[in-house]
Amino acid sequence: MKQSKTAILAVLSLVVIASLMVAGCTNTGETPGETTLTVFTAASLTGAFTDIARAYEAENPGIKVDLVFDGSQTLRTQIEQGANADIFVSASTKHMQALQAAGFMDNDTVVNFVGNSMALIVPIDNPAKITGLADLAKPGVKIVIGTKDVPFGDYTRQVLDKLAADPAYGEAYREAVMNNVISEETAVSNVVPKLALGEADAAFVYKSDVSKEDLTKVTRIDIPEEYNVMATYPLGILADSAHKAEAKSFVEFIRGPVGSSILQDYGFDPLPAGS
Repeated sequence: MKQSKTAILAVLSLVVIASLMVAGCTNTGETPGETTLTVFTAASLTGAFTDIARAYEAENPGIKVDLVFDGSQTLRTQIEQGANADIFVSASTKHMQALQAAGFMDNDTVVNFVGNSMALIVPIDNPAKITGLADLAKPGVKIVIGTKDVPFGDYTRQVLDKLAADPAYGEAYREAVMNNVISEETAVSNVVPKLALGEADAAFVYKSDVSKEDLTKVTRIDIPEEYNVMATYPLGILADSAHKAEAKSFVEFIRGPVGSSILQDYGFDPLPAGS
């Protein structure tokens, strides 16, 4: 009788184990036959790439586009540390070139696909009465910029360098502006909310970061061309991507008529092939 109970318990244990194995095999969280593309994307492209991904998925029902947004520097670091991605979309050629040099990218797929420029934004009620670049040097003005390691922070400093080189502004102007900086952000998507909440008087952002919805919260002030910086955005397929054919298809869609139209709607300047 004792052996019989032992045998029954052994059989029951095998049944439970078998059930768990079946559950583990079938409950993957993925739809059978569906391919998921993981796209590491610069935060300044959040709106545009969300719309592009939706449009692409509508035309390609077997493919899901998983967008991961953050600063280009952060995304580059994650890739260097082994994060799994199929495509990297950077707001800076510097970070893309670093990954290319280290062998992380399929270099033949890397292209510059879009341009962007800098702008100044102020809250809609503009409490500091800022009407142009000169006002940023006034004592007490609260300014938000990007950290020097993220593209929009680097481009902001390039704009200030150009202004400093002009005797009409000079080195003292750049120093006064930097002294007024109260926050340095790692992603441009964090900036508009700070101004909308009244935490700052002005910020340097990409022109494309000011959406139609944002214009109810902030006002965009264009930076004259002689002081502005044109940012070049590259994208490419990771060398270790397991879905290179699908990734190539998505890249072609981004650069095609639909993707280019969406990028233009968000204030970007699509670059022709070969740029």
